[in-house]
Amino acid sequence: MKVFTPPPKSKHITWPRPPSCLMASQLHVPPINARVAVAGLVILRQRPGTAKGVIFITLEDETGVVNVIVWRNMYERFRRAVISGRMLRVTGQLQRAHDVTHVLAQQIEDISYLLDQLVNSDAAQPVQPLLADG
Repeated sequence: MKVFTPPPKSKHITWPRPPSCLMASQLHVPPINARVAVAGLVILRQRPGTAKGVIFITLEDETGVVNVIVWRNMYERFRRAVISGRMLRVTGQLQRAHDVTHVLAQQIEDISYLLDQLVNSDAAQPVQPLLADG
C-alpha cells in the first residue's frame, strides 16, 4: 500500500520535515483509510486504564496537532519509541469520525535526533539577563 505524500515542499517550511510526512493542516486532504505518515513533537501520551492497553499520543508540528492511536501489538513492537521518543514519525491508517481525525499507528520511528536541527547555531545567541537599575 502506498503512503499518501504531501504536495511539493514549500519554501515556507523551515523546520526539518522527514520525507513524505503530511503536516497536521493537510490531514483533511487524503481520503479515509489512506496510509499516511505524520511527524511531530510528542506533547501528550495517555494510557487510560479503561482503554485495554491502547495508548493515545498527540504530536504537534508547526501547523497543529495530530492524534495517534497505538494498539497494544504496535506498542509492544515499537515500545522504545513510544515511551522515550520526544519527536516521532508515525505511519498508519487515517481515520475520521465526528470531525476528529486520527492516525492508527502501523509504524513508529523515533526521530528525536532531528531536534538538534531545529536550532540554528548561527541564529541562537545567549539571552542577556535584564539588570535592574539600583
